[in-house]
Amino acid sequence: MNECVQSEHKGRRNMKKALFSYFLQKTGVFGIAAAVAALVWSVSCGGSEQPGLGVDEEPAGAPVVASAPPAPREPVALETPDDDRSDERERMLETIRRYGVTDRQVLDAMERVRRHEFVPDEHRRHAYSDGPLPIGYGQTISQPFIVAEMTRLLALKEDATVLEVGTGSGYQAAVLAEITPHVYTIEIIEPLAESAAKRLKDLGYDTVRVRHGDGFYGWEEAAPFDAIMVTAAAGQIPPPLIEQLKPGGLMVIPVGGPFAVQTLMLVDKDEDGRVTSRDLMSVRFVPLTRDEAAGR
Repeated sequence: MNECVQSEHKGRRNMKKALFSYFLQKTGVFGIAAAVAALVWSVSCGGSEQPGLGVDEEPAGAPVVASAPPAPREPVALETPDDDRSDERERMLETIRRYGVTDRQVLDAMERVRRHEFVPDEHRRHAYSDGPLPIGYGQTISQPFIVAEMTRLLALKEDATVLEVGTGSGYQAAVLAEITPHVYTIEIIEPLAESAAKRLKDLGYDTVRVRHGDGFYGWEEAAPFDAIMVTAAAGQIPPPLIEQLKPGGLMVIPVGGPFAVQTLMLVDKDEDGRVTSRDLMSVRFVPLTRDEAAGR
């Protein structure tokens, strides 16, 4: 059988050669194309390649393997803000203790307040650092030590009524509210007042009253106050605030020119209404903004 097959193949090759010679004689160089086609046909008849397949094609009946879609990329691990960050708060308290503030009531209050909730997103990772941070509109959240020291100086009782001038982001008001539920706070920059009011409510400080207005004039309807805290530097101690301070009450306020070193002062109104003040330390606060349009 092998000899028959070899003979058949030999005959076919001889026939192809004869055809090639015939086309070359009849058509000259133009018959070369036809001759080449004949040779290709000869190879395909006796060869190993499969006719009709292109480079990227697969033979009929071959299993179809679908291209696997690209493997999904692993999600980038985003920094998830810790809702507690108690370790950072403890380190913050250690720093405050090194400044000399050891009042248990104040430190406990600051331990309970999540400071990072009162800091803009872009500064949250620095919320517990030893310094002030910007909160927008040219205002800042005070250095933790300053918050602690000013709170300590007021010597608050649990039923004290407190006025804060300069709400900012609401952090100081929250610290005060951890000591007494009777906290009033005024902010002259309306967007800050609105956002602070919402933030305090969302965080559970429902008893804090927030007002948009000029803090220089205090909050007459809620007076008198056992304590007043001013968190912006005034050129002088505002007379309306002295009037609204209860006999036996205390006020802590930075006094001095804008964008300069000021003096933190403690104002004491005794039971007879006599007012004294003393300088405590050099500080630097943003200036107390006034509502010039009020005309008062």
